[in-house]
Amino acid sequence: MAKRSTSQQVPKEMQKRFEEITLLTDTFSQTYLNDEYLQLCRELAATLCRKRPSPLARGKAPTWACGMIHALGMVNFLFDSSQTPHIAASQIWEYFDLSSSTMQAKSKQIRDLLGMYPMDPDWSIPSMVDKNPLIWMLEVNGLIIDVRQAPREIQEAAFHKGLIPSIPDA
Repeated sequence: MAKRSTSQQVPKEMQKRFEEITLLTDTFSQTYLNDEYLQLCRELAATLCRKRPSPLARGKAPTWACGMIHALGMVNFLFDSSQTPHIAASQIWEYFDLSSSTMQAKSKQIRDLLGMYPMDPDWSIPSMVDKNPLIWMLEVNGLIIDVRQAPREIQEAAFHKGLIPSIPDA
């Protein structure tokens, strides 16, 4: 499992910008999503603030907030009605009073910058972890295996090395 910082510490010069953007994502998440998205949006904002140079230093806060929520939604299938929570992508850009193309462009910029993709283990909400087979795939002696089916000692070793988020239930 790749390592992503869950820290919300940001450089001093980016603190005000971080607070401005997270106020917007927090409000949206509390209204339409859940605490998992709220937390992940904050972690994404902090990650982008720590980039050198930070892309968040330029552009409007609502545009960044909108793009961040959409980017995380793409990773976690937020727009699939079989998921909980789920919303239409239009709810995001309409909430921030932006166009669809502006939201999608900013979302793509974020996803490209951080290498985000659907079911990305680094950016999955916690409730998606067990449903995400990518998190549990490891290469052992040149073969890709689902570590949930591996012997317990392999599971424990993978967990202690930080390759999987937890030891699967027996």
